[in-house]
Amino acid sequence: MFDFLKRDAAPAGRVEAPAETKASAAGRVIAMGGSGRVVWSPRDALTLTKNGFLGNPVGFRAVRLIAEAAAALPLTLQDRERRYTAHPVLDLLGRPNAAQGRAELMEALYGQLLLTGNGYIEAVGDAGLPVELHVLRSDRVSLIPGADGWPVAFEYAAGGRKHRFAASVDGPSAVCHVRTFHPQDDHYGLSALQAAASAIDVHNAASAWSKALLDNAARPSGAIVYSGPDGAASLTQDQYDRLVHEMETQHQGARNAGRPLLLEGGLDWKPMGFSPSDMEFRQTKEAAAREIATAIGVPPMMLGIPGDATYANYQEANRAFYRLTVLPLAARVTAAIADWLSDFGGERVELRPDLDQIAALAPEREAQWRRVGQATFLTAAEKRALLGLPALEVGDDG
Repeated sequence: MFDFLKRDAAPAGRVEAPAETKASAAGRVIAMGGSGRVVWSPRDALTLTKNGFLGNPVGFRAVRLIAEAAAALPLTLQDRERRYTAHPVLDLLGRPNAAQGRAELMEALYGQLLLTGNGYIEAVGDAGLPVELHVLRSDRVSLIPGADGWPVAFEYAAGGRKHRFAASVDGPSAVCHVRTFHPQDDHYGLSALQAAASAIDVHNAASAWSKALLDNAARPSGAIVYSGPDGAASLTQDQYDRLVHEMETQHQGARNAGRPLLLEGGLDWKPMGFSPSDMEFRQTKEAAAREIATAIGVPPMMLGIPGDATYANYQEANRAFYRLTVLPLAARVTAAIADWLSDFGGERVELRPDLDQIAALAPEREAQWRRVGQATFLTAAEKRALLGLPALEVGDDG
């Protein structure tokens, strides 16, 4: 390895022979495939969104299921004394801006939160309750921390320009930032796609492998072995280039399926069969799909992924989907929005999903109402508290 340190300088007028290099026009075998080092895709938000949502059917459907289900939840607004059927906050959420309704705005917010771990809502207005609400793209927002570590501003970059929104911990902030838990970051949340990134790469690679196999007439590759005259072990460069060109143009691709392979003297085709590990790519793909669905929070049964026997039936899986994924996410987001809007309005209100209007939870809620209603040792106020209702108003019957 260090022989070059021992070499003396070449005498004047003497030209050293070039270092010996190994080169082969193909050796004895032209391999039509091979193996390489494992390469994982980048883990930034844009790449994860492209690979895990735009380019992966499992991630796309899982995120859409959660975002659409959470955005469609009926919401209730209440304070300690009463539940409101009409309120300025409800009016604002019902028509947050001229281009979106409540479901569209909330779906965009939930989608950003699932894909990037962060959701941002911009408030438009001069004083009092905002006039409009807009969801900002998370990949365009940067948090600016102050000297004490708390955020002092949010910077939004779009179209080559940057706009800065002031952040406040004491009063109303121009941007509401909702984020998921991240154990190693003080300011940004952790995306579900980040945890499922390896499974997404495996699933996408398995799909690409299946497509390549179909393009090659669903047959495994093989090798062309050259046995030259007089013991020659390799082709000339011209022979090699011509052979590769002919294989690419005449014998690869779906349109060339079944075309006979004509070999000249000295060339012999050796087919390569599937090994047991190659035949497991389908199981590998299904296992990766199950990991993606699990990381995002959707029961694999709801995505039609075979081999999942966790739930006895679809109804049970749907109930678990709402209980374990949709409701916790919606409760976190609606609580953050209510707290943020309360700073503008000056009154503290609670915004939460109305559990009694969710069809998937109807059997559970019916049983709970019956159980609480039959508890004679509880007062009316205690029963209302157990059911998530505000206290009795003055003049109401007990």
